[in-house]
Amino acid sequence: MRKFLLVPVFLLAISCSKSGDDSCTISAESLAGSYKMIASKYKESTAAMEEDLYAAMEACEKDDVITLKTNGTYESQDLGTVCNPTNDDSGTWSYSGSNLLIDGDAVTIKSFNCKSLVLVTSNVFLQGDAITLTLQKQ
Repeated sequence: MRKFLLVPVFLLAISCSKSGDDSCTISAESLAGSYKMIASKYKESTAAMEEDLYAAMEACEKDDVITLKTNGTYESQDLGTVCNPTNDDSGTWSYSGSNLLIDGDAVTIKSFNCKSLVLVTSNVFLQGDAITLTLQKQ
């Protein structure tokens, strides 16, 4: 589950210079940066009630920072309250169409506004389920 949560977290991040606009041009360059997860929701199906995964996470997971580097690599650092064992991780990322690819796994970019990145991944635990992650650019 931890590795799965990292994938969407890496998808968040936006850096652009538009003024007065809530949207950004999504590109590998604009996605590059450091992010922190601020929300995580789970739906078992489209008709199911949404569950708050973020509230169930340990404190040591909530302060992790994921950095999408411009060279196509990412680094997840277990900062602040450190988990035992640590949650540090690294790998590769890229942007293609409406997807963020983390170590080759696609996550859909639901929205991106230069301040937050919302990612959705489906069929994680069950056919038809979905996890939505919201990341805040640091």
